[in-house]
Amino acid sequence: MIDQLLIGAILLIALVFFVWDRWRYDIVGMGALLLAAIVGLVPAQEVFAGFGNAAVITVAAVLVISHALWHSGVVDALATLVKKAGDRPWVQMLVLTSLTTFVSAFISNTGAMAIMIPVALQLARVNNGSASRVLMPMAFGSLLGGTITMIGTPPNIIISDIRAQATGESFGIFDFTPVGLSVAVGGLVLMWLVSRWLVPDKAGRNKSNSPYDLTSYLTEIYIPPENDLIGSTLYELESKVKENFAVVALKRGKNQITAPPRYQRFKAEDVLIVEADADTLQQILDITNFELNADEEIDERFLVSDEIKVIEGIVGHDSRLIGRSAADLRLRHRFGVNVLAVARHGQTLKPSLSNVRFKPGDVLLLQGDSEVLNDVFVRFGCFPLAQRSLRIGNQKQFILPITIFASAILLSALGLLSVPVAFTLAAGLMVVTNVMPLRELYENIEWPIIVLLGATIPLGGALERSGAADTLANAALAISQDAPAAVAIIVLMVATILLSNIVNNAAAAVLMAPIGISMAGSLGASIDPFLMAVAIGAALPFLTPIGHQSNILVMGPGGYSFSDYWKLGLPLTVLVVAMAVPIILWMWPLSA
Repeated sequence: MIDQLLIGAILLIALVFFVWDRWRYDIVGMGALLLAAIVGLVPAQEVFAGFGNAAVITVAAVLVISHALWHSGVVDALATLVKKAGDRPWVQMLVLTSLTTFVSAFISNTGAMAIMIPVALQLARVNNGSASRVLMPMAFGSLLGGTITMIGTPPNIIISDIRAQATGESFGIFDFTPVGLSVAVGGLVLMWLVSRWLVPDKAGRNKSNSPYDLTSYLTEIYIPPENDLIGSTLYELESKVKENFAVVALKRGKNQITAPPRYQRFKAEDVLIVEADADTLQQILDITNFELNADEEIDERFLVSDEIKVIEGIVGHDSRLIGRSAADLRLRHRFGVNVLAVARHGQTLKPSLSNVRFKPGDVLLLQGDSEVLNDVFVRFGCFPLAQRSLRIGNQKQFILPITIFASAILLSALGLLSVPVAFTLAAGLMVVTNVMPLRELYENIEWPIIVLLGATIPLGGALERSGAADTLANAALAISQDAPAAVAIIVLMVATILLSNIVNNAAAAVLMAPIGISMAGSLGASIDPFLMAVAIGAALPFLTPIGHQSNILVMGPGGYSFSDYWKLGLPLTVLVVAMAVPIILWMWPLSA
């Protein structure tokens, strides 16, 4: 009993920290594992055994393959088909959500959304539409697509491995398809019918060609002859002014230097195009004795040139920017990149960015060299919103990754190779054949997910060994006492859905699977329908933006608030439960 109370307390504390989001979920998961090890709930030889689990290796391999398909242009080629859908909003909704759902069945949900969000935004701007109407259904479609195959989402991979440990045989790659595909089709139809009324129209954020009113903060400053700073560098000017500002261009006669480098020296009669709020602008004028060109017409043509671009990007769920400000990161000093604006929930934050701490889903407007910007996005875990050029290259590069990927699916489906071996081999071949450069191999594995899985798998074992899983299972069965066994499946699925909306879905699968197995044991039933219920519940957190990375990614570009998600998410969740349970029981009967 003491062990049950201890593991319950540890998991409850971890749950609180997951919701608080002060530390990233992998740190919380590892902390919970170490605490469980210290109090003796996890044997010493099993503390780090989770990192050698087949599910962890499979998830890593699938992430590598997903990026390789993205890098080769395969998914981009599919995305371009959307442009042929026409300018009718309902047709665009149908095509965007369907394509996102299909792609998510085979690559990571996050990777699919990173490709499709720019497409949706471009269509909205070209057709003067509202991207907010389609971005949330796209995110939910990516979650639905993940349920179609075993490799579509980490919870399916985890559940398959847990079944292998319990019965000696894992789920096959397409064993999830009857339930997942049915739910995906039903969910898409529901969203096509009702999203018009349940998804908010953030018209002010989406219908503008630019989400930021930068012209309000662009000012011309004139450097008069004989000024003391003539001959000084831009770096020296930045050192004198304490507040954060950006010199986005320098005009010298008929020439213009966009995003001038820090070593740029000033000459008499130079004109600086500065982005700053009123207080910072006044500080610059007081310190430098420069003059204000208040009567000049300023527009955004000064922001870009042949080499310098302005690109929007979303702060990812595990970005290195989270919790830090532009001043902390010194992006201007280190990379020559200006942070021009930050939008949160569709609203532009104050122009002085020195104290703005970035959050997941924030949309940043960055100015700099186009190649440097690409590196910055990768380095800091952001997703660019600019329309990407196709990376198809030649036909060989396009066909090869598809061949490798299809071969892995076929070999695993036929049982010639196990799923971990088939997909690890495919990931290796993607690198060996240079479909994905070797230098990008480890950069594109979501290590926080890997660490979280490695940490929570032993916790799931501790939950089972201590008897806590049996206790929770009996409590769940008590709720459904004297009711058909199908009610127990519903209770388990609903509990998993609620948990996955506040913690990472992989962690939800790991923690709820032992409870499902215990419920099956108490009823003398097969574990398969219970594991399938956990898989569906863990993969479909529609109620909150923090439930899944895809939900977070659309929060900024769509201008959504936290409370916007449940309006469409709740009826979609009800539909999923209503459809999934009878299909699960038909495909996977309770009789063992």
